Amino acid sequence: MLKGFFNVPTPTNETVLNYGPQSPERAALKAALAEGRAYKIDIPMYIGDKQIFEGKRLEIRPPHDHKHLLANFFEGDKSTVEQAIEAALAAKADWEDMPWEQRAAIFLKAADLFAGPYRAKINAATMLGQSKNAYQAEIDAACELVDFLRFNVSYMTDIYAQQPPVSPKGIWNRVEQRPLEGFVFALTPFNFTAIAGNLPASAAMMGNVVVWKPAYTQIYAANVLMQVFLEAGLPPGVINLIYVDGPVAGDVIFNHPDFAGIHFTGSTKVFQDIWQTIGTNIHKYKTYPRIVGETGGKDFVLAHPSANAEVVSTALVRGAFEYQGQKCSAASRAYIPASLWPAVKEFMQRDLATIKVGPTEDFENFVNAVISEASFDKLAKYIDDAKADSSVEIIAGGTYDKSQGWFIQPTVLQVQDPYYVTMCTELFGPVLTIYVYEDDKFDEILQVVDKTSIYALTGSIISQDRYAIAKATQALRNAAGNFYINDKPTGAVVGQQPFGGARGSGTNDKAGSMINLLRWVSPRTIKETFDPPKDYRYPFLQK
Repeated sequence: MLKGFFNVPTPTNETVLNYGPQSPERAALKAALAEGRAYKIDIPMYIGDKQIFEGKRLEIRPPHDHKHLLANFFEGDKSTVEQAIEAALAAKADWEDMPWEQRAAIFLKAADLFAGPYRAKINAATMLGQSKNAYQAEIDAACELVDFLRFNVSYMTDIYAQQPPVSPKGIWNRVEQRPLEGFVFALTPFNFTAIAGNLPASAAMMGNVVVWKPAYTQIYAANVLMQVFLEAGLPPGVINLIYVDGPVAGDVIFNHPDFAGIHFTGSTKVFQDIWQTIGTNIHKYKTYPRIVGETGGKDFVLAHPSANAEVVSTALVRGAFEYQGQKCSAASRAYIPASLWPAVKEFMQRDLATIKVGPTEDFENFVNAVISEASFDKLAKYIDDAKADSSVEIIAGGTYDKSQGWFIQPTVLQVQDPYYVTMCTELFGPVLTIYVYEDDKFDEILQVVDKTSIYALTGSIISQDRYAIAKATQALRNAAGNFYINDKPTGAVVGQQPFGGARGSGTNDKAGSMINLLRWVSPRTIKETFDPPKDYRYPFLQK
């Protein structure tokens, strides 16, 4: 076996391509989109060394074109979950014994494949299956995913290099990082292909074996992720990709003695239910499971009277309506001073009037469809309720149409009550609610922002007054795990702004940082004594 202290390539953030007219990346993406629409495929589950084309056949249709059949996948059952766990545990010994640099090489190769030959394919799959425009797909499915893989390899080596600073004469102290004792369950969301890839990969990178269940509305791109991992050299059984109803999977996994951890992104309620189930079953497990989750958000933008109105407007339009507001970090509530509101309102209405809504294949569309009919119906009801409420004014949007796709126009509500339902409840769609406060009530509005929702994921302060910025940064220190000054509350970059929140927004284990990877290892301290004592007596016992 090779020995050495290996230096991995220094990670840098993947360059975001612009997909402008006549660019080669635009042509490649257009071709991949056309190919994806032209060929209906059957998507298997991946368990051990087998691809499973068995189970209930379910359809995948683009959210922006729900009359078009894109693919079929096969839904498993309880036995599917059991097979995936067995395959993972069968692969465990060889995988955790593999030298770390060999594991690193697999994921570095995967990063290069996603950045190169599979870039158009993974972006097109995300555009078709999750209704993201070209730019949103690029920053997610290509760039953030590649960043996760490359930076995590670097963080892994940093973790392994951490050793006790002192070994007294005659003693050698050292620490080794062991994979968790059992398997990890990765439960991934629809909205980010990068998250869907990172949650299983980060745990596997540290020597763990994984059972991965993606959201059904992300399976089309998840299939490409799995294909690339396998092409990069991931051994069979290390990551097992299954499509099973959540409660069915949970009933098997959370009762299994080898369950060692969950890596989760999704709703707060589901995460709380999982935590409760794990607590109830804690006596069944061989070890205390690691529970890592990033959940909901009700993310805010707070403008100070000193703010530039056009900066505020741009932060709101981008922060609230990129990817139809379906980012965990999307701006969904805003607090604007009365003196600034007329100008902000004018700039927002001006810009929103130019935004086009439609299919992802038309690159002129800034806003596309929400993910599903259930999401569409929920959002439409909130909009209808707002229209019927005399205390709410529709500033922009307020219309919707599901005849061709799940399209909702970017909607801005102005409310008189800072605790109106859409100021407090996570909607996960292109609906922004604004409360206008009196300029001299800035200190009071800080308290309102802090206590309005159960969440604490992202938020921002926009101001040209440094005293106000300092005050808000301190007053809102627990209101957001990612806090932005003079910017929108979205767009965290791996290696620059590790992502995660607390309160009802999760365990704040910061995806895209060493903090997260530390959750997937269990350290063992080793003390070796070179000349051990041969007499139990200490000097103090002498007369």
